[in-house]
Formats: sequence, structure tokens, C-alpha cells
Amino acid sequence: MLKRFFISMLGAMAAFWLSLFILVFMSIVAVAVLATSALSKDTIVKGAKVLYLELQGEIPERQDDFNVESLLDLDFQGPSLTLAQITEALRLAADDKEVKGVYIDCKGSSLGIASRSEIVEALQKFKDAGKWVYAYSDNFMQGDYYVSTVADKLYLNPVGMIDVHGLAATTVFYTDVLKKLGIEVQVVKVGEFKSAVEPYIRTSMSEPSRRQTTEFLTQIWSGISGQMAEARGVDVAQVNSWADGLSMTWAPEKYVESKMVTELLYRSEVEKQLKAELNVKEDDDLPKVTPAEYLEAKGKLGNSEKKHIAVLYAVGSITDDGKSGIVATKLVPEIQKLAENDKVKGLVLRVNSGGGSAFASEQIWKALEDFKATGKPFYVSMGDYAASGGYYISCGADRIFADAATLTGSIGIFGLIPNAKNLLTDKIGLKFETVETNRNANFPNLYSQMTPAQAAGMQSYVERGYETFTSRVAEGRHIPIDSVKAIGGGRVWDGTTALRIGLVDEIGSLSAAINALATQLGMDSDRYVNYPAIKDKWLDLLMGDMPSINAQLIPQGEIRDCIKAAWELSNASPLQTRMEEIIIN
Repeated sequence: MLKRFFISMLGAMAAFWLSLFILVFMSIVAVAVLATSALSKDTIVKGAKVLYLELQGEIPERQDDFNVESLLDLDFQGPSLTLAQITEALRLAADDKEVKGVYIDCKGSSLGIASRSEIVEALQKFKDAGKWVYAYSDNFMQGDYYVSTVADKLYLNPVGMIDVHGLAATTVFYTDVLKKLGIEVQVVKVGEFKSAVEPYIRTSMSEPSRRQTTEFLTQIWSGISGQMAEARGVDVAQVNSWADGLSMTWAPEKYVESKMVTELLYRSEVEKQLKAELNVKEDDDLPKVTPAEYLEAKGKLGNSEKKHIAVLYAVGSITDDGKSGIVATKLVPEIQKLAENDKVKGLVLRVNSGGGSAFASEQIWKALEDFKATGKPFYVSMGDYAASGGYYISCGADRIFADAATLTGSIGIFGLIPNAKNLLTDKIGLKFETVETNRNANFPNLYSQMTPAQAAGMQSYVERGYETFTSRVAEGRHIPIDSVKAIGGGRVWDGTTALRIGLVDEIGSLSAAINALATQLGMDSDRYVNYPAIKDKWLDLLMGDMPSINAQLIPQGEIRDCIKAAWELSNASPLQTRMEEIIIN
């Protein structure tokens, strides 16, 4: 007992000193960051003539809450570039006489097609204001190249390559792996096209799944290949010849001959071209500013103390509770506050989600209906995904905007109940004895198969959920429920087709949705505020949020991914309205 006491005491002391060290370190860094920001805010943009877009790594929808991992990284240069920063900086810079052009430096970024389309639109508006755009890369990946084709001048390293290959969607199937482990996944679902369950019960795509994937990929590629062709002054057949011809293997000179790029230049030579464009001496630094620096220097755009439009971000998986993604217990109160806030005159919900918990989706839908009941208008802007639960929370909007490449619909519902009896008992040797007062007292569990009665009950449960889902869509979209079911069944649609069949109202970006709502309200389009507010995680530390911080200290990679997957599975709602995870490249 004494030994256990000393071990516990030493553990508590170690945790205390580690926490104190992290707190002191973060406080120093936070003060340094604030001091640097204060010194540079008024001077950072002075003399800057080029907005510098460095497309590298993952580009999230908007800035996340401040986290400990960033502070512990000595190379941390501030928050990562976000889609919101890019589009907002381009919007402001288009009217800024000091900013003459944009320099896109492509270093390999990860971003959805619809999100890239928003950047292309913002760049085109910047050009329409009479300004120029240059783009460069050592090696162009397809997504970055798509964005860069809008440039007036497109440069490639003389020994670089361009990878244009079309679109492909890959689904990973776990069935055989689970079978080897001794795990059976029992599935209940509604919807012929609800293919989110297929990775757990099949080893290949079903015919309906293959058909819908082929159709939306073809439609999306048609759109972006057409945009690239127009931008580069070639026809679509030429773009498809790039994709079919293994362009990544070509000699660099062929890229110029095929009009894929303007010229082959090294990075230093491109910067000389930019300096010449700006009448800057070669020995001087290129007067450039990043979107984050530019927005910081301009000050906060939104003023929550004045009448404004609320832009509420709903990004990630939909869960009942938790710390990340679209968490119903956090988002619902946020919506309620916006409904009660007299300064908020309307709401644009920015949705980028493939869905999740059916229960959580219903709670968010109800909160949005209550918002509408105040008489305030409610619009939706869809990002890369607004499918299944993502569509559930969108369907009641007065007006829905989607990108042509948005994946939406997937109106369906399912439940996954794992049975690991073979693993736990036959392979590992665990035995289970259960005493029950009633026949279903121990349902569901991980070590027994569903009885016929339990399977029938779950199927009824899922079907009732589907009826609720389709009725919400019918009510929100003002179409008969039979029509909803005809385009439902779990089927995924691209934005262009979704417009044709009535699931969305207009093809347009977040900016288009904000502008339309501002017009309806008779307000200036820049009178909006982003919600929820970004919080600093180091303040959470003061409140004792050590579990979250400890999770941040786990290095990125497979271990964290496994922990995250296990956590999500163990906390998943029994009823899911979610589209499958599709890797599009």
C-alpha cells in the first residue's frame, strides 16, 4: 500500500511539473507571438505589392483552435494557410491599390476539388479587377496545376514535371482483414446506393456504387478539364490527351509546346520577372505578403457589435459529443446564441462534411429550424462535401449554394454492429457468461451475433430514421417525399446534377452565398462575422484541460491515426447517416 502511494505521488508530481513547464513555455511563446504581431501589424503590408500564395501541405477550411503541438514546434511560423484566408485576402486585395498582383508558389498542397474551385473563382475576380497572376512550381501536382491555370503566366522548373491524370476514386475494403481477425460486421441499412457499409461486408464495389462513382467523377472532371482548357487556350480533347499521355513522364520542353506552361524558368528567374513587373531592383527583396499577414495587417474584418451576417462553419464528422468535427452539443448552443443575438440578421452555414451520427444531425437540424422561426434568413454554402448527415443539416435552408464539384445528397441511413466473438473467444480464448433479467438486456455487445428479433428491430429502427430523414428533405426542399426517395437511397450526386434534381438552388461559392444573403438583407457584403470564435488552447491548459494536451503531444502518424479511429469507433452513434470515405486523386 505504501509503495502504491509513493508511485501515485511521484506520478502526480511528474504530471504537475510537466504541466507547469508546458504552461510557462507556452506563455513565453504566446507573449512573443503577440509582441511580434503588435510590432509588425502596421508595417507588414507597407510597400508589399504581391500577395504570395504558397500552396503546400494540407489547407484546412479555416483556422483551427490554437493548439499545443504548434507551440512545441520551434519552426512554427503561425497558423497554417487556410481556404478562408486565401479567398478573403484575394477579395480585399482586388480593391487594394497597393497590391499589384498574385504570386502562386505551388509546393504540393492537399485540398478538395470544390475548395480549389473557390480559389480559382477568387483569383479570376482578382484578375477582373485589372491585376495580374503569376504561378510557379518545381513540380506541378494536378490540383495545384488546376488552380494555377488561371494565371496570366505559368512557369515550371526546367527539369520539373506536370502531373495531369484525370480523376480516380479509391475505396478501401476491410472485409477480408476483419475476417482474418475474427470480426464480423453486422449491417442494417436503407438505400441501394448506401455504399458506406460496403467496405465492411464486401471485397469489391457493388454495381450501384460503381455506377454512381463513375457518374459523379465524369461530371466533375468534365467541369475542371473544361476550365483548364479555356484558361490555357486549348480544347478539352487536348487536356484529355495530357491526362491519357502520362504527362508526368514528358520532357519539360513538351509542356511548353503543348501550352501547359508559358515558359521553363528557375524559381530565382521567376522572381526576377516579378521584380521587373513591379519596377523593383534585382538586389532588393520581392515585396510580398502572405494572406495571413495581409489580413492581420488589415485588422479584424468582422465586427460582432454591429449588425452582421453570421457565417457558421460546420466542418468534419458529425458526432453527438466530443472535441473535434461537428459536435452537436457544441454547435446547437452556438446556433441558439445566434438566433437570440439581435446583431445577427442572417446565417450562412458553411458545410464541409460527409455526415456522421443521425441523432446529432437531427438535433442540429432542429436548432436551425428554430433559427428560421425567428424570421431571420438561413442560407447554406456547401464545400467539398455536404453529404448524408451533411445534407441532413443543410436541407432546411432557405437557399443552398454548392460548387459544381461538391459531393452531396447520399440521403440514406445505416447501422454497424461488430461481432468479435471469433476473435475474442476462438482466437484469444476469452469466455463470457452473462446473467440477464430480460432477453435483450445485453444488446448490443461485441461477443455475440444478433438474434433474428434483434436484427428485425434494428432494421425497423434504421427504416424509421430514413423516413425521418426523407421527410426533413421533403419539407425543406418543398418536394414530394416520393421524389426525395427517388433521388435518395444513399446516392451521392455532384453539385451540377444536384442543382438539376432540386437538391441545391445555385452553383456558387461561399462568397456568392454571403453576397446573395447580404443583398436580400440590404446590407454590405463585407458585414459578416465568422463563427464559432477561434479559441486558444493554452487558455484551456489553465483550466486543467490536460487530456486534450496530452493527445496533442502524440506524434503525427499511424499511431495517432489508429488511436483516433479506435476512439471514433468506440464512441460512434448506433445510427449513422454518413457517406463512405472516398480517396479522389
